[in-house]
Amino acid sequence: MGVRLMVIDDHRLLAEALASALKLRGHRVLAAAAPTAGAAELVVSRAPEICLFGTAAPAEPGTFDPVVRIRRERPQTAVVVLGPVPSPRGIAAAFAAGAAGYVRHDERIEGVERAMAKVRAGEAAIAPQLLQGAFAELLNPAEQPDDEGRRLLQMLTPREVEVLVRVAEGEDTRLIAAGMRIAPSTARTHVQRVLMKLGVGSRLEAAALAARTGLLDRAVLETPQGPDAVG
Repeated sequence: MGVRLMVIDDHRLLAEALASALKLRGHRVLAAAAPTAGAAELVVSRAPEICLFGTAAPAEPGTFDPVVRIRRERPQTAVVVLGPVPSPRGIAAAFAAGAAGYVRHDERIEGVERAMAKVRAGEAAIAPQLLQGAFAELLNPAEQPDDEGRRLLQMLTPREVEVLVRVAEGEDTRLIAAGMRIAPSTARTHVQRVLMKLGVGSRLEAAALAARTGLLDRAVLETPQGPDAVG
């Protein structure tokens, strides 16, 4: 028996392609819509049995806000998230928001149907390998290459790293110049370059950003030591 469902995705072509495939397999597609920002209102008004919710960024804050509203206002509608190979944070966010299933967006149509059948029966739908991968990463977290503090630090030269540390410690241009044995004008230039690279407008903002991202802790470790350090 076909399912009454809706397909929501930020990419309209993907939503429409999946909707067409499901129609051909006997399901009743009430709507195929984009973007996901307006999904909740549409789902609440149409009241499908299942909502297929596509997202390219499951770990981004706010991604599953529509799912929260759907579950609150239409608890009888089961939401299955279609997303990329997820991070543990993405899986957790989906289920914390009330999703009943998580399926890779490159899954075959048969896999999507199996997930729909499971959630329709009141079961959670997630491939065992995705769950195993999530637990493995949670138990043995890999170093994240996109860590903001590391990314920002890599933009700075060793000399600029030392300047950032001194700025965070509250040194003014005169003290920075004296401590690094450089001219005040050179110290001022270094400070301006640090602010520009970090994308901030003041020394206070630079210090706050460094502290918030952990950049300052790394910077302390990488600061050149001694008066003979060169830039």
